Formats: sequence, C-alpha cells, structure tokens
Amino acid sequence: MIRTIGPSARQRAGARRWTLLAGAGLVALALSGCTTDDLPAMLNIPDPATKQASWIYSLWQGSWVAAWTVGVIVWALILWAVVVYRKRSDDPPVQVRYNLPIEILYTVVPIFVLIPLFWFVIRDESRITDLSANPQNTVNVVGFRWNWTFNYIGENVYDVGSPAAVPTLYLPVDESVRFTLTSPDVIHSFWVPSFLFKMDMIPGKTNQFEITPTKLGTFSGHCAELCGVDHSRMLFVVKVVTRADYDQHMKDLTAKGQVGLLASGQVTDGATGKQGRTTIGGTP
Repeated sequence: MIRTIGPSARQRAGARRWTLLAGAGLVALALSGCTTDDLPAMLNIPDPATKQASWIYSLWQGSWVAAWTVGVIVWALILWAVVVYRKRSDDPPVQVRYNLPIEILYTVVPIFVLIPLFWFVIRDESRITDLSANPQNTVNVVGFRWNWTFNYIGENVYDVGSPAAVPTLYLPVDESVRFTLTSPDVIHSFWVPSFLFKMDMIPGKTNQFEITPTKLGTFSGHCAELCGVDHSRMLFVVKVVTRADYDQHMKDLTAKGQVGLLASGQVTDGATGKQGRTTIGGTP
C-alpha cells in the first residue's frame, strides 16, 4: 500500500528557520555596500535620456522585480525540500503518489505570472514604436560602410562622418524627432545606449521610430550590427541642445556648403536636393 507521509512539526520548524537564515543571507549579500544610486549600474542599464526610454526603463525594472520574486520563491522551496527531506538513513525513501492539485498549481501559477508580463511588454512596445502624425523634427540616418550620414530633412542640410572623423548628431531638447533609417550596402544598427533603444538599418527597407529627448548633454552612439572590417570604428556622438543652439548648428552646416540630402556617405559632387545622386566610396 502506498502512503503519503508529510514532514513532522519539528521538521517544519527547522525548515522555516533555515529558510529565514538563507533569505537573510541573500538580502545582506545583495544590499551590502550598495545605495539606491548604484541600482541602475547593477542592472546594467544607463539613465534614460528620452521620454520613450523612461517607459523602457520602467519595463526593465518591472521584469527584474518579477524575475527576483519568482527566483526567491523557487529558492525557498528548494531549501525547504533540502532541509525537510534530507537523507537520514540508508533505507530507500517512501514512495508517494503524484499530487494532482499540486501539478495543476505548478501549471496555473506560471501562466498568471507571464500574462501580466506579456501585457506590459505589448503595451510598452506599442507606445515606443508609435509614430505621431506631425513630428517636430525629422532626421534621415544613413548607415554606410563604415560611418554615418545625418540628413536634417526640414532644414535640408546634412552632416557626414568617416572612421577618422566621428560625426555629431544634433537634437533639440523636449522636441519630438522622427528617425528614418536607411542603408545603401549592408545591415547596420542605429544605437544610442542612453535612448535604451536600437533599430536595424536594412538595405532596400526604411525603418522608422520616434523619440523626444528630455536631457541636455552629450551621448555616445554605435553601430550594433557586425557590418565589416571597420565596424568597431562606426561611432557617432549625439548632442541634445537647446533650440537656439540647434538652429545655430543648422546655419553652420549651411555655411559649410553641406546643403541637400545624401543617400550615402562619401561625397564627390556634393549633395543635391534629392537623394540618389551621390556616390559611395567614389564608385557611382
């Protein structure tokens, strides 16, 4: 006859004691030497610099809270089972039947954990990738082997870099900016870590996203897709400035003769009013 044997009161008390000690040790280890200012660095995420990045930041934090909650519960159950059902003799363990209610619980609980997580992900993804009808600024970013062209559409000027000259992308603070991403050669990826967002640039396809910078300052940018020999030098700088400084930079580009739009990177005959009449690497 198969019997179900549960732990005694003494065993349960011992298990609770060990669980509390283990939990206290984990908390002490996690919090020792840390302050609230250290939390973003511990989670390996920069401070958000755009309105949309704050949504991503909140989603990231919520995902960690959910993951740690599930992890602590699982670790507690493991420690409890280790203490209560530890080996006490060389006799074979008592064979017990499966427990149908427990099996159902183990199936249902993960579903109720994942459903809210999926809901928040879908909600935030829709907000982050949403495009407004009338963005205040539009920048066409062209990723080419191996650097960047920034076409300021409304101002009809451009800036372009090379592996030897890192270009700077200017953005006005607290104004919406739509990015249209294109590539004339291979797949690149436009990534500003402080924006907490990146998007691929695929030949023959135009990708778009929109952000609103909320912090003045200088931020680094990179290509996040391995694209060839000079991929590691495919860098750029983002400067979020006031509207007055932004307008002045547009005037400076005009004064340099960088008028028009570039479909590529290297310029031979200068830019034109429409894309497609420039060359890449000197080859028509």
